[in-house]
Amino acid sequence: MRRRNSPFQFGLRPTPAVVILLGLLASGLSAAETPARVLRAGAYAIDITPTRFPVSSSGSMTHRTADKAHDPLHARCLLLDNGETKIALVTCDSCMIPREIYDAAKHQASQATGIPTDHILCSATHTHTAVTVGPTFQSLVQEDYLDFLARRIAEGIIQAHSQLEPARVGWAIGNNPRQVFNRRWFLRSGTPIADPFGHGTDTVKMNPAANSKSLLQPAGPVDPEVPVLAVQAIDGRPIALWANYSLHYVGGVPSNSLSADYFGEFARQFAGLIDAHETKPAFVAAMTNGTSGDINNINFFEGRVRQQPFEQIRLVAADVAASAHVAYQRVEYEDWVPLRMQETEIELGVRRPDAAELARATMLIKEAGPGPWTDQRLIYANETMDMARYPATVHVKLQAIRIGALGIVSSPCETFVETGLAIKKLSPLKPTFTIELANGYNGYLPTFEQHALGGYETWRAKSSYLDVDAASQIQKTLLRLLDEVAR
Repeated sequence: MRRRNSPFQFGLRPTPAVVILLGLLASGLSAAETPARVLRAGAYAIDITPTRFPVSSSGSMTHRTADKAHDPLHARCLLLDNGETKIALVTCDSCMIPREIYDAAKHQASQATGIPTDHILCSATHTHTAVTVGPTFQSLVQEDYLDFLARRIAEGIIQAHSQLEPARVGWAIGNNPRQVFNRRWFLRSGTPIADPFGHGTDTVKMNPAANSKSLLQPAGPVDPEVPVLAVQAIDGRPIALWANYSLHYVGGVPSNSLSADYFGEFARQFAGLIDAHETKPAFVAAMTNGTSGDINNINFFEGRVRQQPFEQIRLVAADVAASAHVAYQRVEYEDWVPLRMQETEIELGVRRPDAAELARATMLIKEAGPGPWTDQRLIYANETMDMARYPATVHVKLQAIRIGALGIVSSPCETFVETGLAIKKLSPLKPTFTIELANGYNGYLPTFEQHALGGYETWRAKSSYLDVDAASQIQKTLLRLLDEVAR
């Protein structure tokens, strides 16, 4: 029998595609029968509003209680599964959440779903009107809420996992410069700037009087981007929208009420913009906090009219939701994307008081008597005494995620906007956005340069205690993690 000539006998080499095709033919499969890769997604918003009142409410230097909730608090959960990797994103309506609560929730969720704990990102929105779960200043932790919160976060992840279905994802970047303002200001020469330690060395002031003649210029930039990650079912039904904005919070909530602030209102407003209030399973929109440690919603350049309670929240949420919606309309969806996630811990130094500082604080508290206190000198004296008992170093958890070409990083701090902008600029993934107050709480994260300027965010307390080089170490580590997931 005459043998057919093979092109390979003349020195030609098969391409990878030819090798795959030959393998399929040899196994009796056609190329059309190759198993398709499927992306699946599920989302669920679980109510984390306390079931009993009154409760301790966070976000103030003095203890306060709430006897009602103006609107519900939620833990919003998104699950993505590309057949190779599963990841979970969770954002909770809370001011800040200690690592122990997140770790407990992740452990419970992992046991039920099989998702590794290092593939779960949990964050707090930073509403200043949620239940107190972490000890800051004189707020009292609501101890009987802690197990409930951890359990509900886990249940939300488990429910989202049970709703996994074939899906598509896409992303886009919106822009809204109207609602973000740097809150740290240089003042005109000769304007006194006080600090609770009596140092007199601060050169910037947080939240000065708006439109005051003493104002000179902001001490830092803002980040107006509104990134959106959109997820939809194969038939086009919206599943979830994960947005991000570097805005501390809005406020304007009566002291006796709990509220999800503009983060919760954004979710409601956005669902209305895409007519998704009645979808089944329920559509989940979430606003995560970017890098807003030095950013708020006060226009110091011009001032603003004082609004009725909750009105400024509504106005800001509507404006940012509209910007997110513009970006949402530009989203191009993909049926399958690579998913990668890396987590690590780094050890950071703690700024503890020296002997003289501790002696001054002890004397002030002894002279004033037991609290609660309203004088900032006494509040920070008490913080100084607490900080003397802190360890010399702490471990912080950092994460990086790749969803297709999109990058996400997290930090457990109230991170300054400069760090977020630098990460976005240097990231190998475009676009990239940051989620702060994630997987724990380690206080404010000013840059080294901002530490030198002083101001509230740098004052040593349980809300600000990491070494002055912590921001550079965190930024360097997050960029390394991004390089790893981008490969």
